[in-house]
Amino acid sequence: MSRNDSKYFSTTKKGEIPELKEELNSQYKDKRKDAVKKVIAAMTVGKDVSSLFTDVVNCMQTENLELKKLVYLYLINYAKSQPDLAILAVNTFVKDSQDPNPLIRALAVRTMGCIRVDKITEYLCDPLQRCLKDDDPYVRKTAAICVAKLYDINAELVEDRGFLDSLKDLISDNNPMVVANAVAALAEIQEHSSRPIFEITSHTLSKLLTALNECTEWGQVFILDALSRYKAADAREAENIVERVTPRLQHANCAVVLSAVKMILQQMELITSTDVVRNLCKKMAPPLVTLLSAEPEIQYVALRNINLIVQRRPTILAHEIKVVFFCKYNDPIYVKMEKLEIMIKLASDRNIDQVLLEFKEYATEVDVDFVRKAVRAIGRCAIKLERAAERCISVLLELIKIKVNYVVQEAIIVIKDIFRRYPNTYESIIATLCESLDTLDEPEAKASMIWIIGEYAERIDNADELLESFLESFPEEPAQVQLQLLTATVKLFLKKPTEGPQQMIQVVLNNATMETDNPDLRDRAYIYWRLLSTDPEAAKDVVLAEKPVITDDSNQLDSSLLDELLVNIATLSSVYHKPPDAFVTRAHTSAQKAEDEEYPEGSETAYSESSSANPANGAVSTSASVAPPSPPPAVPVPDLLGDLMGMDNSLVPTDEPATPAGPPLPILLPASTGQGLQISAQLTRRDGQVFYSMLFENNTQVPLDGFMIQFNKNTFGLAAGGPLQVPQLQPGTSARTLLPMVMFQNMSQGPPNSLLQVAVKNNQQPVWYFNDKIPFHVFFTEDGKMERSAFLETWRSLPDSNEVSKDFPAIVIGSVDATLERLAASNVFFIAKRKNANQDVFYFSAKMPRGIPLLIELTTVVGSPGVKSAIKTPSPEMSAFLFEAIETLLKS
Repeated sequence: MSRNDSKYFSTTKKGEIPELKEELNSQYKDKRKDAVKKVIAAMTVGKDVSSLFTDVVNCMQTENLELKKLVYLYLINYAKSQPDLAILAVNTFVKDSQDPNPLIRALAVRTMGCIRVDKITEYLCDPLQRCLKDDDPYVRKTAAICVAKLYDINAELVEDRGFLDSLKDLISDNNPMVVANAVAALAEIQEHSSRPIFEITSHTLSKLLTALNECTEWGQVFILDALSRYKAADAREAENIVERVTPRLQHANCAVVLSAVKMILQQMELITSTDVVRNLCKKMAPPLVTLLSAEPEIQYVALRNINLIVQRRPTILAHEIKVVFFCKYNDPIYVKMEKLEIMIKLASDRNIDQVLLEFKEYATEVDVDFVRKAVRAIGRCAIKLERAAERCISVLLELIKIKVNYVVQEAIIVIKDIFRRYPNTYESIIATLCESLDTLDEPEAKASMIWIIGEYAERIDNADELLESFLESFPEEPAQVQLQLLTATVKLFLKKPTEGPQQMIQVVLNNATMETDNPDLRDRAYIYWRLLSTDPEAAKDVVLAEKPVITDDSNQLDSSLLDELLVNIATLSSVYHKPPDAFVTRAHTSAQKAEDEEYPEGSETAYSESSSANPANGAVSTSASVAPPSPPPAVPVPDLLGDLMGMDNSLVPTDEPATPAGPPLPILLPASTGQGLQISAQLTRRDGQVFYSMLFENNTQVPLDGFMIQFNKNTFGLAAGGPLQVPQLQPGTSARTLLPMVMFQNMSQGPPNSLLQVAVKNNQQPVWYFNDKIPFHVFFTEDGKMERSAFLETWRSLPDSNEVSKDFPAIVIGSVDATLERLAASNVFFIAKRKNANQDVFYFSAKMPRGIPLLIELTTVVGSPGVKSAIKTPSPEMSAFLFEAIETLLKS
């Protein structure tokens, strides 16, 4: 390279971030606004512009509404990663919440609600309180939604500051949109709590029905959804409610229509007049039909909901089958498939001829999956409608004569089901089916044909020859066909015990026992072989036993599931045809509050709302119990806990008591909640082992015994490591016990959290559920002390990204010796100390389970408030729990 080539390695360009920084600090307003737009654009495409946080926040002080919105958008995105800097914006938020412009007031309180940072939450309360009573309805409706967001961050704060009462007052607001948003917020909060928060009374009902006519379409959806959960006092009230809601069926918005249908269906359950019910069914048909003239995606959602509705009220659309549900040539396949399902459900003796003609037409389409579904639909109609079975058979035979391979095979599959539904009725068509034997190449079709030959071997002259044609390829056939061949050959031998079948059965049994790796096939062959060799008559009783008649499966949903899905019409649940808890991972407990500031959003909990409200609703199964070593013997108790909590741990029965003494324990199940039983408990560490220290107090009038305990899945996999030892508790007595715990046995999925959910039962009471908080310091092991050199080497080996820090402004370290002693008692060991200006810097080490080291640096001025803590560990995701543990130990 020549000397002049160095110019290629130097540049005068500053780079994108420095240029944006310069523009954000420009004295010109337009330039600042353009710079913020560039920052938002970069943020939108995934670039990290968090380093500009301070510069963007400085642009908040502006009268320009557009610029203010952009800055607020940036804040929402980055406040969580820069919580300390986000505090800089608080004064502007509070100032904007008192701005003369209602748009700015609403914008400020909305943005503060979206920023999920605890320090900002503290400042949100007063502005929110003012905005809930603001003169402008736009501000009030925004504040209503903000209460729900605040509840999700800190439920206890919302209750303590009286925000719930303010929300309930807004239901009586004179502005319908404020009412709608208050209802939406209360409904959202109710989902997070199993205790009644939002109950509709007769007074509230009239307010909601009045607001329904005046608010926007989405406001109507919120109100209708709330009304659908209201149970009318009697049939008259239900009729009045339905009369007020019926006009919503004519709304242009599909969501409003479906919400109105849901609400009317719920109230119809209470209406006793058949004339009123008939008229309502007539009124609901046109809006549902109209939904099917929308875009295909909306059609599909409507069809999935209609599928549920016609299972409960088939009369609603019974007369619309031709107009609405016959498939159009340009319908997407997913719409066609759903229409087929509904046509089967609506098929009746009155319209079956029309339906069969339509199905026959579909069976000649080009889409193979659709054709198969159409042929199966014909078979399902035959099984559903006995009078129409013969007509369905005729259509299927006509389709077989077309000689289209996949149509023939699908027809044979459904005819097998028809034979099972109507035994000894339509066997005359077997000869026609046998003509298509050579064309079968699909396992299910082959298995169906083999079943027919074996079942009616005595009526088919050449049954042995037909089965023999399949035997040639026996080893290569799928398991489904092999199993059917084995059973059909045994049937043939039992019905025609001649030389031909005898040789066939020998070949099949040899193949099925010696030449296969399939245990199901091999076991079945051995059973048949043993039966045939020991007692052929018993073999006949088993193999040729009369089979139960199959039934129509077109209404395949269980009635209780259907009830739940109808309550959730117009939601994803009604599209999936699954209850919400089957695909939404977050469920809620009665005690779920924001008591842990480090709980991640969406953290996993395990009690369903139904089971927490009434444990007796859970299914009951019996599990093996472990008998205690000495009398009295433990009473075996059904595994209520395992079923209710979805866990497979065996239960721990009662045993001889252990009553250790110790400090007072926090009350987790008050006597008022536990029907007189009070439980106090806390995790503790003794002699290198984690225990659950528990105190049981019997304030009832009867003795309590048979105590059992179970822990739900949790982040640290905590589970009982031995039996719960609690004696029979006489009225007015108490017992204290230590339950050994094991780790990593019962791990939950999802983000880590410190929630420990416990279920306790006894022989006299239902299952009691309560929540505890896991104190992380109980996991610090006794071998956590490190040499200084090892500490320094470990600190340097861990990347800087693994270092996390947090301030504790209120904590004061008064006595260094007392603090070191207290930390050492919890296995946090002092390593070294140094001076930094006027501050003391202390270094500690600890060790977590599985040998994970924990390095701690505490910086403080002894005797003055304020401690800065820094942590370095290979598992930085656990830092929230570590800080909580350090704060607890420093405070104690």
